[in-house]
Amino acid sequence: MCPAAGRPITHCRICGGSRLEPVIDLGVQPWANHFVRPEEAGTEPRYPLRVAHCGDCSLAQLDYTVPKEILFGHHTYLSGLTRTLTDHFAAVARDVDTRFMQGRTPRTILDIGSNDGAQLREYRARGFSVLGVESSAPTARIANEAGTETVHAFFDESLARSFGRTFDVINASGVFFHLEDLHSVTDGIRHCLAADGVFVVQFIYVQSLLRNLAFDQLYHEHLLYYSLETIGALLQRHGLEMFDAHVSPIHGGSVVGFVGHRGQRDPSSRLKLMQAAEQEAGTNARESYRQFARDILVKRQANLAFLHGERQAGRRVFGMGAPVKGNTLLNYLQAGPDLIECLVEKNPTRKGLLSPGMHIPVVLEDELAAPPDTYFVLAWNFRDEILRNNQHLLARGIRFHFPVGQATP
Repeated sequence: MCPAAGRPITHCRICGGSRLEPVIDLGVQPWANHFVRPEEAGTEPRYPLRVAHCGDCSLAQLDYTVPKEILFGHHTYLSGLTRTLTDHFAAVARDVDTRFMQGRTPRTILDIGSNDGAQLREYRARGFSVLGVESSAPTARIANEAGTETVHAFFDESLARSFGRTFDVINASGVFFHLEDLHSVTDGIRHCLAADGVFVVQFIYVQSLLRNLAFDQLYHEHLLYYSLETIGALLQRHGLEMFDAHVSPIHGGSVVGFVGHRGQRDPSSRLKLMQAAEQEAGTNARESYRQFARDILVKRQANLAFLHGERQAGRRVFGMGAPVKGNTLLNYLQAGPDLIECLVEKNPTRKGLLSPGMHIPVVLEDELAAPPDTYFVLAWNFRDEILRNNQHLLARGIRFHFPVGQATP
């Protein structure tokens, strides 16, 4: 562990309350996106990975912050590599344009945490003027080289004011739960959003996380785990309000929420139904997280039994994908190269690297000499796409084991 590189928190990230109680503890783990060169193995710092529940506003959140400069300054995730995600981005852009932007000329969008520009490309194809903000220098460079104007910076209120303009649409895909400077960012969004504009916020829904027992989605980049109630409390503090939402299957179950200035639009009937269902399910209750912690222990034992069984049977196991969440899983299981020989990945920026903590080598998919007997699917949230693309391997008897979510086919 490297305490100097991070800090514990004692007050809720949204409401500032002090009634935080630890409910889930996954131990001390390396930053899960810190893939390392072989000569660096064993030097990566480690940090506590614990979830606390706020007794005042019910927010589930990490109780330790690793600085954003460490987590996002040079991260290697690329959003445009899977068909599932690009199709999702296209659907979101189509929905926003059709429902809210018809008749506007020009139409403008700002994407916060725009990554390689995959979401913005879908808006640009629909005639929008686009601007991205991306904190990772190499990722911002990829976007700019592909023709998507991208500012390399961390978004906050100061940057928002420097633009000197407002935007018809602001988007934040899978980034709003990352925010160390949560209140400054939300103020910046309010400042940049046109009076009748729409902020599209996309985040892993904590209700889906609990239902899927997706404890691998707990990692240092994910500081907050939102329900509709808790993100609503944050938005209200900053003069914003969610007026519509739906749950998309992306990432195992994510909310696509539509937000405007407070009082600008009436809440939709489907949002009201979702809010009522969330309350009925007890999603925000502390006991839901305590039960989650108990279920995680059971899931851990089941996955370890599977991996040891494959080894005892002489079956070779490769990891499919090298997602960040996969490293939470591998480190919690303490599953290294003795159980999983390599991680098969599409992302070229991870070529030749080792997974953090467990030091499993990453091999690019197009350089794989032969498939294993079993794939341990770390990128389980792309289950349908993976199974569809690998029918030829399934026909040969190669097994695909999903450690999270639905059962192995």
